[in-house]
Amino acid sequence: MGRAFEYRKATKLKRWGHMARVFTKLGKEITMAARDGGPDPDSNPRLRTLIQQCKKENMPKDNIDRAIKKATDKSSEGYKEICYEGYGPHGIAIFVETATDNNMRTVANIRSYFTKHGGTLGTQGCLQFLFDRKACFTVSAKDGIDLDELELELIDFGVEELGVDEEEGTIVIYGDFNQYSQMQKYLEDNGFEIQSCEFVRLPNDTKSLTDEQRESVQKLIDRIEEDEDVQNVFTNIAE
Repeated sequence: MGRAFEYRKATKLKRWGHMARVFTKLGKEITMAARDGGPDPDSNPRLRTLIQQCKKENMPKDNIDRAIKKATDKSSEGYKEICYEGYGPHGIAIFVETATDNNMRTVANIRSYFTKHGGTLGTQGCLQFLFDRKACFTVSAKDGIDLDELELELIDFGVEELGVDEEEGTIVIYGDFNQYSQMQKYLEDNGFEIQSCEFVRLPNDTKSLTDEQRESVQKLIDRIEEDEDVQNVFTNIAE
């Protein structure tokens, strides 16, 4: 398996922390999806998948409805997706995705985390060359499915890599971020139960660290992830 599944192995046990943080993150994603594609899940594939994911996380329906309503509330400024890029200790590249309603607050916080933990916040776009953005679908595995045939079919829809998580009974599919909608349509049209979809950034080049070095970088990552505006953090640490 390739780098996508190395990433999967390293992160699947480290999700979004406790339940309140899960709900906060999903709520923001729902608001942004409803704002960009409309509040009707029947005509908004991204919103439809997120709602399914919320149900699997036992997120209350009232929370989902509030998040959708916020997207159409003219009195609300809403969330903006803003990325921050920089280097942590030992030259590790760190890519931070946020959803914020106050950019001044968020950038000040992110900069302080980098500074206090021996890193440097860079300019926007300085790490774009290092990370490839991918769509990652997790679907329930079907009995008797031929993965090789499925992969051949999905190539035309932007899929680049797939594999089975036997522990969870799922198929994990990685593909071109820009062909997200085509991949989702194929999976839905062919009766696959989509458990989740996330957008990830996979490093083109990784850097190995000692246990001691890894610990110092992890302190910075943990602090960033604690911020309520932060949605995802990606690095080029080798597993």
